[in-house]
Amino acid sequence: MILPTIRASLSRSDAQQLVRLLGRGDPELAEAARLRLDEHGVGSLLDDPRVRSALLTDPDVSIAPPVIFYVLVRQALLEGGIDDENTSDYVASMLVSFGQAGRAYRISDRDDVEFHYLTDIISELRSAGGRRRFLLGVHMGDFALWMSGLFPDYLEARTRRKGAPPISYFEELGATGYRGASESLEAGELGMDTVLMGVATQFSAVRTALNRISDRHFWPASGNPVGRLLREVSQIPANL
Repeated sequence: MILPTIRASLSRSDAQQLVRLLGRGDPELAEAARLRLDEHGVGSLLDDPRVRSALLTDPDVSIAPPVIFYVLVRQALLEGGIDDENTSDYVASMLVSFGQAGRAYRISDRDDVEFHYLTDIISELRSAGGRRRFLLGVHMGDFALWMSGLFPDYLEARTRRKGAPPISYFEELGATGYRGASESLEAGELGMDTVLMGVATQFSAVRTALNRISDRHFWPASGNPVGRLLREVSQIPANL
């Protein structure tokens, strides 16, 4: 089970480096950042767009990659109107975990069974119970968010060429997986019920935030600009 642990892993050294990045060699800017850290905590620095820019461009950055993922996710979610640090931490932790070889296809580090399609997860969910059912539900949400969030152009290309399910299919099943998992005893015991339900109810907006990260930082020159626009338009409520 992936837990939101990135914020808890931040060290004082990390905080001091954030201050340095915001200072940019200017004593007054550095002092202002130190005061903000003391008064409002490290979150106030992580939410600063200048930190994101510095983390991506400063050649001397030594902060651990998970922190950089957190900043990217947190600020993309803020841009989309989602101001919840636990959601940011969970989604960033999932991206870091799924970036490891093979983890995106397994429900846990200790499970050898791989699921390459949502239909395979659904099939096993029908007969699973207890903790395995909980892990399968979480993984269905995670896998759907991973694919629709970071690889939307790939999914859209498969839809056009092979008639594969559209992104809305991933949104629906992803939200269903998270919602079901959030209602389990296991989620309550882990203190994950609120986080999972939050991602479930805002799945489309979280997916769109990850699309922004994918478009801007991972594959900025790829994909169809019209398709990207349609992805954004699809999030506008029908009654507007």
